Amino acid sequence: MLQRIQTIWTFLAVLAAVFLFITGEDVVISDSFPVINIGCIVLVLVGVLSIFSFKNRKRQILLNNISIIINALLIGVLMYWLLKLSGGIDFPEKGIEPVFSLIAMICLLIANIYIKKDERLVKSVDRLR
Repeated sequence: MLQRIQTIWTFLAVLAAVFLFITGEDVVISDSFPVINIGCIVLVLVGVLSIFSFKNRKRQILLNNISIIINALLIGVLMYWLLKLSGGIDFPEKGIEPVFSLIAMICLLIANIYIKKDERLVKSVDRLR
């Protein structure tokens, strides 16, 4: 059932990862290893896998937790990049890349709440049989 509310929240998190991929092109942490691009691709793949594993709620929660951890690591890397940049502290000058990871984390946390709510509902219906 792809029309559930947790699917929408997970899709919003995937969309935030896509926006981070698009806006993160100018982020250079290491010259030889594109950390942000690889992280965004992994986030999109894990998010899509989470969306399409709607029949297995435990796997869906696990995949969302993995995405939350990856987003937290990306926020750390992006904050390091922001602090390493030269220039003032003006918001447009520095970039909004960490905001996308934060939005994705919030969306995934809300999706996990709704997945757990579904799990409790299914278990309560099983008890009645």
